[in-house]
Order: sequence, then structure tokens, then C-alpha cells
Amino acid sequence: MSVDARAVLLKHYDENSDLFRLLWLHSEKVAAKAADCIARRGLKVDGEFVREAALLHDIGVFRCHAPGIFCSGRLPYICHGTEGRRLLEECGLPRHALVCERHTGAGLSLADIERQGLPLPHRDMLPVTEEEKLICYADKFFSKSGDPAREKTLYEVRRSMAKFGEESLARFDEMHSRFG
Repeated sequence: MSVDARAVLLKHYDENSDLFRLLWLHSEKVAAKAADCIARRGLKVDGEFVREAALLHDIGVFRCHAPGIFCSGRLPYICHGTEGRRLLEECGLPRHALVCERHTGAGLSLADIERQGLPLPHRDMLPVTEEEKLICYADKFFSKSGDPAREKTLYEVRRSMAKFGEESLARFDEMHSRFG
């Protein structure tokens, strides 16, 4: 069953808003990066699902407080994945919902959440399937702040991942060995 990701997003976003335009650009870039990885590496993954889930992975951002990217919600930005999971589960998209929750950073382990005192449910939020890992990987190359159309270099991504600890960097490096 094919999912119209744009229609799902437009249930929560004004198509003419700066936030929607930014979210859509970012999500399209992530989807294109993932598709490129699939083509270059000959990955045996569900390409249609990857595209849909990549377009939906940040659906929860509007509920978060991040004025620099037009988000005026009340929650800390780190909560956008769990909020996205909630929204997509309500839409009957449980597989897509897990991508939302598991794409933050290089995934978040329970130990990461506890050590950093993150305002998240206390459970592992690590990408499990190849599709989840691929979207998580592709997402690291694009930011919604600054120039959202610019792809970060591998050096920039690794430097960013290193700020969150050796485990996070190791998870990213493992994804890079599969998809990069």
C-alpha cells in the first residue's frame, strides 16, 4: 500500500508556511540521499517505504520549540521523533512511526537517554531495520538550519556525531560502512 507522504504532512502543516517548505526541502534531500545510497550500493531494501518514511521522518517538529526553523511548539526539539511516532501511529502507519523515533542522532540507546538526562521515554530508540538505518544515515547529511539544500561533508557529519560520544560515532561509522 503506497502512502502519500505529502498528504499526511499536510494534515498537520500549512502548505504555504515557511516551516512546511523547510521541512519538505529537508525531507526530499534525505529521501534523495537514501535513494542514491540504494542505487550505488545495490541495497536490497524496500525503496518505496524508504522514500515515504524519509519524507515523514520529521513530521513531529511542529510540536517542538525551535524558532530558528519556524517551530513554535512547547516541547524540546529532541522530542520531535517521539512526537512523530505518536502522529504516524495515529495515522495507522506503525512502520513509518518507528523511523521517526529511531532516526535522532545515530539512534539513541537507553544509556544515552539516561546519561544525558533527555526528556524521552526510557527505552532504546536505535534504528533496527536496514531501512531505518539508511534513513537515519541519510538524515545526518542535511540540516534544517543554515542552508538546508547543502549536503554536509563526511568530516562535518562525523565531527557532529563525535560530540555525542564514541558510541554515537561508532553507530554512524557502521552505517557509513554499509551505505556510504
